[in-house]
Amino acid sequence: MGAEEIVLLNESDEAIGTAPKAESHHRDTPYHLAFSCYLVDPNGKVLVTRRALDKRTFPGVWTGSCCGHPGPGEGLRAAVRRRLRTELGVAADTITSVLPGFHYRATAADGVVEHERCPVVRAVTADAEPPVTLDPAEVADAGWRTWAECLELVRHPGSSPWYRLQLAELAPLGEPLDWPDAGSGGLPPALTW
Repeated sequence: MGAEEIVLLNESDEAIGTAPKAESHHRDTPYHLAFSCYLVDPNGKVLVTRRALDKRTFPGVWTGSCCGHPGPGEGLRAAVRRRLRTELGVAADTITSVLPGFHYRATAADGVVEHERCPVVRAVTADAEPPVTLDPAEVADAGWRTWAECLELVRHPGSSPWYRLQLAELAPLGEPLDWPDAGSGGLPPALTW
């Protein structure tokens, strides 16, 4: 298996090529395709995770359940299912597009930049608080939290910048199980559902 590739985007969110993920995140990270996922159980609890301490970008920050980069030609749902399996060892019953237009640019304390078109999805599990198997290269810690606890995490200095930005848009939508399906129409042209 070759090195993971990210999909590079132009200002219109159209694919303009690919680049190796490992070599692309630095002080001048190119604009590229990503996603964020909030894993929710049937009782409305959300799995929050802390990124591994040796991650290249934003190590040790608290964030949603998982995030990643759809590979070239990979649909959003397939990418989410892949990352849920590899990072957390869990499966989702349903995946819903919640914030298809989300994008951000953030600079870490060490100067490394993230610059992503990052649709946000909700994945719902069949079981309450299913056990997770963390990939230590990706995730240092994880735990199931109420929505109120997720909102409180925004104030924690160790929460990721994209988590804070996403929660600002998710909070007005209500509880996680009530978030409306935004459909696939707002996804970037470079990404299929």
